[in-house]
Amino acid sequence: MVARFITLEGIDGAGKSSHLKFIGSWLESHGIDAVFTREPGGTGLGEKLRELLLSPSTRVSLESETLLMFASRQEHIVQVIAPALSCGRWVVSDRFTDASFAYQGGGRGLAFERIRVLEDWVQQGLQPDLTFLFDVPPELAQSRMAASRQLDRFEREQADFHRRVREAYLERARENPRFCVLDSSRSLEAIRVDIADRLSRLQEAG
Repeated sequence: MVARFITLEGIDGAGKSSHLKFIGSWLESHGIDAVFTREPGGTGLGEKLRELLLSPSTRVSLESETLLMFASRQEHIVQVIAPALSCGRWVVSDRFTDASFAYQGGGRGLAFERIRVLEDWVQQGLQPDLTFLFDVPPELAQSRMAASRQLDRFEREQADFHRRVREAYLERARENPRFCVLDSSRSLEAIRVDIADRLSRLQEAG
């Protein structure tokens, strides 16, 4: 079986985490060995950078924030993603580089060209085979987060920031056929029907 790289994206509060267990169960039931990971994070260094980058007390320039995201990603690829794929395992990552284009690019205003330079340097052509984009209006996402958890540094941003992040994600989806855009305001059951369908097609294509 051909190894596959799947990523989950969406604004904070879009519901990505709610579907990770389902994806894991689906892959297991179809005899697919998979590694589940996240960004920022996934490695010892990455988790330390995650704690720093998500902490509400952190003050950092946009350029440094972006470079730290890609430093974490470099280690993530070298230590986790590439080795798993080379062994024929599927990899499922909660966020990858599309998040940099959405958050540092769309949300914070860093030129996409600068992000592409880092993308080319760090990834050396590596791209996901399938990206699930969980799309939801920022107002609904904010209400979900307010009711469920303490907010991190990105989640505390103003509504206009999250609107720009969402727009950047949708623009990425229009440009890249690997995206599967899911209306995350629907029921879990309806969304999971679509997820299972796309996973089945990805498996059959391999």
